[in-house]
Amino acid sequence: MLTIALPKGRIAEQTLEIFAEIFGGEFRFEGRELILDMGEFRFLNVRNQDVPTYVEYGSADIGVVGLDVITEKELDIIKLLDMRLGRCKVSIGIKNEDELDWSKPNIKVATKMVNITRDYFAHKAVGVDIIKLYGSIELAPLVGLADAIVDIVETGSTMRENGLKVAEDIMDSSAHLIANKNSYYAKKDEILALYEKIKTVVESRDS
Repeated sequence: MLTIALPKGRIAEQTLEIFAEIFGGEFRFEGRELILDMGEFRFLNVRNQDVPTYVEYGSADIGVVGLDVITEKELDIIKLLDMRLGRCKVSIGIKNEDELDWSKPNIKVATKMVNITRDYFAHKAVGVDIIKLYGSIELAPLVGLADAIVDIVETGSTMRENGLKVAEDIMDSSAHLIANKNSYYAKKDEILALYEKIKTVVESRDS
């Protein structure tokens, strides 16, 4: 049996739709169900941020999670496939009336993506003072807590509604199929067979 960790919400639903397309039948979590057993597969319904942890520690053989989460957590897993779901960007946001001043000795940035932010500003050779927040990040520049934020942007509407604009994009992100390293070698045939089927569906949908 292959155990597959899926992030709660839209990505889980879209991934289960792909499985339904491949294998027929109905793949869906009922209500608050956290484990779904279907034939040769066990699906775990977990928080987006936790998917790569379940995979890295071997509680799941494979998983589906955003590239932003993989990059932020810097985990030791195998990236198999861009599933082209949940496309978004990781971007720097600032107040509408502001400009991003790269000449400042230190820029205060509020974010939950500490590693991505640190690496990006280091690449720019700009000092950064990172303030870690867990939610309502858009509030930080509005009340003077930070000069800028780094956050996920899908349509940009959340920033616009809060008087912010995108100053710069850091990276593109979408959901990726990942594998535990030990599982990949122990169950290589099963994982690769599934990978090929998912890849075929993803490519047919995107063409």
